[in-house]
Amino acid sequence: MPVRLLGRLTLVLILDALALLALSALLSGFTLAGPLAALGLAAVLGIANAVVWPLILRFALPFTVATLGLGALVLNAAILLGAAALLDDVEIAGLTEAIVVVLGLTLITTLVGGVLALDRGDLWYRHIVRRQLKRAQLAEKTKVPGVVFLEIDGLAHDVLRRALRDGNAPVLAGWMRDRGYRLEGWETDWSSQTGACQAGLLHGSDDDMPAFRWWEKDTGRAIVTNHPRDAAEIERRRSDGKGLLYADGASRANILSGDAPHSMLTMSTVLDRKREGRLGQDYFAYFASPYGVARTLLRVIGEFFIERWSAVQQVRRDVRPRIKRDWKYALVRSYATVIQLDLQVAAVTADVLAGRPVVYTTFLAYDEVAHHSGIERPDTLAVLRKVDQAIDRIAAAVEHAPRPYELIVLSDHGQSQGATFRQRYGEGLEDIVGRFAGEGEVRAEDAHSDEGLASFNASVSEVATRDTPVGHAVRTAAGKRLDEAPDPSIPEVSVMASGNLGIISFPREPGRVTLEQIAERRPGLLDTLRGHPGIAFVLVRSEHLGPVVLGPAGQRFLNDDTVEGDDPLAPFGPFAADHIRRTDGFPHCPDIVVNSTYWDELEEVAAFEELVGSHGGMGGGQAHPFVMHPPELQWPSEPVVSSEAVHRILRGWLVELGQTAYAEEREPVTR
Repeated sequence: MPVRLLGRLTLVLILDALALLALSALLSGFTLAGPLAALGLAAVLGIANAVVWPLILRFALPFTVATLGLGALVLNAAILLGAAALLDDVEIAGLTEAIVVVLGLTLITTLVGGVLALDRGDLWYRHIVRRQLKRAQLAEKTKVPGVVFLEIDGLAHDVLRRALRDGNAPVLAGWMRDRGYRLEGWETDWSSQTGACQAGLLHGSDDDMPAFRWWEKDTGRAIVTNHPRDAAEIERRRSDGKGLLYADGASRANILSGDAPHSMLTMSTVLDRKREGRLGQDYFAYFASPYGVARTLLRVIGEFFIERWSAVQQVRRDVRPRIKRDWKYALVRSYATVIQLDLQVAAVTADVLAGRPVVYTTFLAYDEVAHHSGIERPDTLAVLRKVDQAIDRIAAAVEHAPRPYELIVLSDHGQSQGATFRQRYGEGLEDIVGRFAGEGEVRAEDAHSDEGLASFNASVSEVATRDTPVGHAVRTAAGKRLDEAPDPSIPEVSVMASGNLGIISFPREPGRVTLEQIAERRPGLLDTLRGHPGIAFVLVRSEHLGPVVLGPAGQRFLNDDTVEGDDPLAPFGPFAADHIRRTDGFPHCPDIVVNSTYWDELEEVAAFEELVGSHGGMGGGQAHPFVMHPPELQWPSEPVVSSEAVHRILRGWLVELGQTAYAEEREPVTR
């Protein structure tokens, strides 16, 4: 046994013994005869966790997953009781006391181990779990490099540049300084949100996805990207079976799967329990550490109080813009920044040790906190540092993998900050539209696209749902035909939000409702929208002139790109007209699409949902994500526009690295 490993094990043993002594002094139901008893219990407990825990986990894994990890905590306490029973000078009153001891032991050793830079989880993982995984999955050695794509959801190119400079992403900054990594920017399509961007990145097509949520008249329902059944339907439409991960790849915590055979916490596959394997096999690495769940529970509690403190401090210091943050959001944040992050690191590390050729995971934590705290507020950047550390933990596993790996870090979109539309003007977009709806019902769909809550629901669904078919219900969910009597469940007007992108549809009126029809049936609506100080432009289709972009002091006709008055797209870059023209061509393009004003001086937008950091439309960093890649992989010299273009680059890199499965020609994407 190497001297360094022996020294670390000895230090862990002493640390555990001291922690047990401290707990025995504090807890009435836990008694130790002295230091030797503590050392003996620590030794027996360590051996039991190294030998007995893997055996228990083989049989109890479905139970631990089905109980959302609480079963693992109980089993660990039972092991402690068993270890205590072997020693005459140790007494534990019962299971409840044993659970408290496990939590206390985890807390003390985590705090002290952090000060001593002693990572107990790493030690266990590298020398025990790695062998278990290789034995279980028969990883074969190969010289063909694998690729791990690490997506940081919602992180804009410029925000990352400042984080690299200011020490808020020290691991990634080290890669650039020491390993020559390069940071590149690219531009999304108009719908700068995870659903459309991941469809492009993972499947090579983000066609007919106008927003995070939209109304479809032909099916008589709304499509919401982070609803599992809708995500499954989106993937059915966009997939050709040859996505970025189809060749034995793994999808971990994404919206779409990229056709990966191995999928966990992925919205489009979370209800599909027909995949081979028993319940929980994808969570093996997470539960491999006997103290992992206890450590996670303690960190969740800590993150909850950090969030509440941060929210109170924003109010005390009158930081603006800000939104109200309640305790329910604090729970969602704790899940996204602790539990999901731990699950992802464990799952991706397992994939690397198993030698999977390509892996893609989305770190949700930064995006979730930036939505509520702001894109570069102190607590948001603290979460970015946690993601940076998580990436470092995954990178540490590469040296133990059966093949070389290239690590590529990217984002799907950025975020733009600003006071919300309702905060600025005292009313929402649905209120304005409602004034022109007559007697008809205006339904404002739940605007808050909380990806953190959806991801939590996905993790529960993945555990609770077995053998549930997906997709069919969506494909056959059309309401009454539009030539029949109106379905009372279908509103007269639907208003939805995707950040600072507003979606207005008239679900009971067949086809695309034109500018002329709107002017006749709802006179004044378009003039009110285009003249509002919080709205930069409105897209609508004219019967005679085609797609028209209406601004407060001018309009642009997209068929021939002529402009009358001031060009409403001037603040949004040279590709804005192309983006909007493409959205106008979607079969499910809404009747009216609204983009909020962009205030260049403060780089602010006005979200139509109650989020201080938002994305979904144009304006600011939301449309400008990044790719950070090794210097050996070449990036085009011309501007890269659209997630579809990035998909082609990533696919080309896979071929260049020797993954010949991706060399197959595919039908070109029509733009």
